[in-house]
Amino acid sequence: MKRVYLDHNATAPLRPEARQAMLAAMDLIGNPSSVHAEGRAAKGLVEQARQQVAGLVGCAPGEVIFTSGATEAAALAIPDGATVSSAGIEHDAVLSWVQKEGVDLSQLLDVDGNGVLTGQANGQSFEDGIWDDVVALQAANSETGVLQDTLKHAQALWALKRSVLILVDAVQALGKTDFSFARSGADFVMVSAHKLGGPKGVGALIVKHGIDVKPRIPGGGQEMGRRSGTENIIGIAGFGAAAAAAAHDVASGRWEEIKELRKILENTLAASAKTTIFVGKDADRLPNTSCFATPGWKGESQVIQMDLAGFAISAGSACSSGKVRASKVLQAMGYDDEIASSAIRVSLGLETTAEDVQRFAETWLAKEQKFRARMA
Repeated sequence: MKRVYLDHNATAPLRPEARQAMLAAMDLIGNPSSVHAEGRAAKGLVEQARQQVAGLVGCAPGEVIFTSGATEAAALAIPDGATVSSAGIEHDAVLSWVQKEGVDLSQLLDVDGNGVLTGQANGQSFEDGIWDDVVALQAANSETGVLQDTLKHAQALWALKRSVLILVDAVQALGKTDFSFARSGADFVMVSAHKLGGPKGVGALIVKHGIDVKPRIPGGGQEMGRRSGTENIIGIAGFGAAAAAAAHDVASGRWEEIKELRKILENTLAASAKTTIFVGKDADRLPNTSCFATPGWKGESQVIQMDLAGFAISAGSACSSGKVRASKVLQAMGYDDEIASSAIRVSLGLETTAEDVQRFAETWLAKEQKFRARMA
C-alpha cells in the first residue's frame, strides 16, 4: 500500500511548475551580474522570480531580497546589537535571537490557551511594557497552525514606540492563506520556498521600502547591496514558479477544500478518542494543520508507529542531540509537560485525498485503542 505524506508543514513536495523552472534554469550559462547577453538572461530569470514572489506576498518586487531560507532572512532583518521580543511560540530562527540577548522567555509576549497573542507581556499590557528594537510576530504557527492578527498587534506597538521594527514570520501562512505584506503590519517578512512547493535552501526577506538593511554577507553587492554572493538562480527560479502556482491555488479556493478534509479528520478522531486534546481548535488556524495530544502517549512513539504503518507525520516535541523534549510551543500555551510531550502534528497538502484522511484516521484510532487498553 502506498505511503501517505502528511507532513507538509515540515516541507511540501516540489511542485511540477517549480521542477520545470529549475530544469530550464540549469541550461542558463551566464552569471546574473555579467553584462553580456548570457548574463542578462540569467538576471532576467532572477527578476522574473522576484516579481512572482512579490505577487504572492503582496509587495513591490524591489522589496524582495533572496536568501538561503527563512533562518537567514531573520538574521538579516535583525540589526547588530538589537534586542528582540517575541512570544514563546515563535520558531527557533527567531527565538535564538531572543535568547542570544539573555531574555527570560517568561517575560515575553503572552498567548492564551489557544496560542493567540493576548496583547500582554508577563501579564502586563503593552502600555506597561518597555519594548525592544525588534518585535517578532508569527503569522501562523508551524505546530498548531494558529493564526495571529499581526496588524492589530503591530499597531498597538507602534502607538507606544513608533521606532520599533516588526518582523513577521510568514513561512507557514504564505501560500496557504490570503497573506498580504501591506495588511500584516510588518517592516520585515521572512518566507521560505520549500513550505509552498519550491526547492529547499532558498527563501526571502521582504523589506518595507525605505528601511535600511545592513548586509550580513558582504561582497559583490548582489541583491541590491543587501545580500552578496552569486544568486542561486536554479533555486530562485523554482521559488518563483512555486509562488505563482501557490497564488493561483489560494485565489481558486483550493485550501478551503483541504480545510474540509481537516474537519473530517478531527471529527472522526474526536468521536472515538475521548481523551485526545485538539490544540488551538477554538482559534483561527491554517486550513491544513491539526495538532492533537493524547495524554501519556508520547508523540515520538506515535510518529514511529504511524511511520511503520505508512504515514509520515511529525511530533509536537522537538528532538535535539537525540533527546526528546516537550514542545516549547505547547508549554508557552500553558500545557503541562505530559501533554506537551504527547502532541503530534498532521499537516495536509493539496494532493491529500479523502481516502488518505480516512486511512490515517482508521489506523491511528486502532493504535489509540491499543494504547488505552495498555493503560487500563
